[in-house]
Amino acid sequence: MLDLDLRRLRLLREVSRLGSLTAAAAELSFTTSAVSQQVTKLEHEMGVALLERHPRGAVLTEAGRALLRYADDIDRIIEAARAEMDEFAGLRRGQLRMGTFPTVGASLMPDVVLAFRARHPEVTVTVVSARRAGLVDRLKRRDIELTLLWDYPWQRIKDEELTTVTLMSDPTLLLLPREHKLAHAPAVRAEALQDEHWIVRDEHPVADVLRRVCRAAGFEPSVAFAANDYQETQGMVAAGIGIALAPQLALSALRPDVVAVPLENAPSRRILLAHLSGRHLSPSARQATEVCRSIASAHLAST
Repeated sequence: MLDLDLRRLRLLREVSRLGSLTAAAAELSFTTSAVSQQVTKLEHEMGVALLERHPRGAVLTEAGRALLRYADDIDRIIEAARAEMDEFAGLRRGQLRMGTFPTVGASLMPDVVLAFRARHPEVTVTVVSARRAGLVDRLKRRDIELTLLWDYPWQRIKDEELTTVTLMSDPTLLLLPREHKLAHAPAVRAEALQDEHWIVRDEHPVADVLRRVCRAAGFEPSVAFAANDYQETQGMVAAGIGIALAPQLALSALRPDVVAVPLENAPSRRILLAHLSGRHLSPSARQATEVCRSIASAHLAST
């Protein structure tokens, strides 16, 4: 075990991915015999069979699948170590890599990037957008240094590897067609919406928000349409197919035929800035943190 060759783990991964020793050999420019020998050596090192060889290919044994899970963790640790060594060597000087998610990527993040570039034009800024789990994974791989995240009161981010700063609260708003009877109300009670049909983003956090809001008011929502994004949601609302909920930051491009109205007692989500707890932030990241705070405060003051 002490002599484990990481290259053999990567070779085993290719055999698993492609389904045969021959395909893996072709992909890696090896002979099939060489690949087979390396897998056999790895099995001897581990003391267990890792592949089941068949005339038409090969599949991992249960032990092989378990080993590859560790191999993925090893790769992530190696990538993180290499990235940190690059920082010590100064190879990332003058660069800032940040993460965001779509609704903030279309609202706060452009202002953050513009403000940061105005202050520090010599620094190259790269922003990647992903779902929350993907952003956290990129942080832990040290692919990005900072990221914006969100959470709701019932789903707080609790990760000892992360340090988070709350930038702002993002309220949930009710989307109505402009001609709806409640479109001009200063605020709406959920109980008044029991007979409405709803547009919701299927398998999205806002769907959970809708269920919680409606159940707290004593009814189950009647879903008329499952939308893919907030622009499609607005289109369905404008057409009168139903009404919807959306975070305020998702409404930077609100249609003129749709109205966003406050919903009483609706939950708000926190907008957070996160980084690895054990990571020494670069000067660029420290400056970006201050810019994020400033932009969030300016946004709150303007709403």
